[in-house]
Amino acid sequence: MTQPENDVLKAAQDNLWLHFTRHSAHRQAEIPTIVRGEGSYIYDIHGKRYLDGLAGLFVVQVGHGRAELAEAAAKQAQELAFFPLWSYAHPKAAELAQRLASLAPGDLNRVFFTTGGGEAVESAWKLAKQYYKLIGKPLKHKVISREIAYHGTPQGALSITGIPAFKQMFEPLVPGSIRVPNTNHYRAEEISGIAGMTPEQYGIWAADRVARAIEMEGPDTVAAVFAEPVQNAGGCFPPPPGYWQRLREICDTYDVLLVSDEVICAFGRLGTMFGGEKFDFVPDIITCAKGMTSGYSPIGAMIAHDRLFEPFKSGEEMFAHGYTFGGHPVSAAVALANLDIFEREDLLGHVTKNEPVFQATLESLKDLPIVGDVRGSGYFWGIELVKDKATKETFTAEESERLLRGYLSQALFDAGLYCRADDRGDPVIQLAPPLIAGPKEFDEIESILRTVLTEAWARL
Repeated sequence: MTQPENDVLKAAQDNLWLHFTRHSAHRQAEIPTIVRGEGSYIYDIHGKRYLDGLAGLFVVQVGHGRAELAEAAAKQAQELAFFPLWSYAHPKAAELAQRLASLAPGDLNRVFFTTGGGEAVESAWKLAKQYYKLIGKPLKHKVISREIAYHGTPQGALSITGIPAFKQMFEPLVPGSIRVPNTNHYRAEEISGIAGMTPEQYGIWAADRVARAIEMEGPDTVAAVFAEPVQNAGGCFPPPPGYWQRLREICDTYDVLLVSDEVICAFGRLGTMFGGEKFDFVPDIITCAKGMTSGYSPIGAMIAHDRLFEPFKSGEEMFAHGYTFGGHPVSAAVALANLDIFEREDLLGHVTKNEPVFQATLESLKDLPIVGDVRGSGYFWGIELVKDKATKETFTAEESERLLRGYLSQALFDAGLYCRADDRGDPVIQLAPPLIAGPKEFDEIESILRTVLTEAWARL
């Protein structure tokens, strides 16, 4: 290893504070350091190649190493490297806002830029609160979200998040967040206490828990419902048929905003530009980020229905909220170039065509005793691991710790697959490769998973 490489590893060890990371795990070992990406693959500092089975972090839709995105950033930086959207506009932000509005469903035509997904969620809650105050319903401030759902790390977004372990050390958080059941049909009986429900029946049951929560809190106090088209945390819970339609009906009945949190699900992850197109619903607000630039530059957005902008169009009212780098010129230019790639290469069509192939390849793993469920949509899948397939018995906390952190995460990476072994809920492996991936990459994913999961079962 060269001295510069040694210097990088030492700097990572001595000075870098990693996100969501137990640093004790790296006390006696170097921190894995990724230096290059090409297509669906990444390379570490030693030159070893890995299949990027998570698209970075559900982000790199068009794959790694796209020179034209780097060139778009360089060109914009030379022309206008920075200017804020505080009372001023710049061309790329305006052009991107127009393009997103044209792609979004219904009358979602007003785009408020942020620098990431958590900020977009934070913005949506703040807008919901202010909007209802401005139209004469000042008590409407509470939000409803689903159990185990992850919505971000800012104080408001974290309050909406339904993972207690992520929240406890930061309490007290923003008050007014209420939790309802998620759409994990695999655990439907366990969640509902009702045996034998079809996916459709469970979907209506789960949606109706939202109506009950609104009634219990008082409809005049509830401002919004936040939900992902396919819930990420817990392992890719797709919506049962009819779920989103019932949710839309409930929100309309009680005058509650429906917020579709698409930080992961937007920009092709499900085979559509936005989740509403996949599952046939139109929300009041979309929050999005990640895939908008395929990660080549940070950006996020809250896309709001025209009527939510109405109170701000005249008089002295303003949305007193913003971010220095929201709608950054370089990021906006990269996002536009990224969307050009989507159109030119028909990435949405590519995902739609290959979705059943990816699903079938992953479902072939169901012959393994440790694989309980395979679920997801598009290029966004979760594999739930169990101790007993017949009873769906899950692992104890100690077993999960030993299985996921003690073996699986490192073993999968060592075998050449970067993905996520997660226990926010029941133990799952999550997969979300770049949208350019195809059957060859699917087979490689399956082969590595089969080998490592077989070994994991033998170790239990």
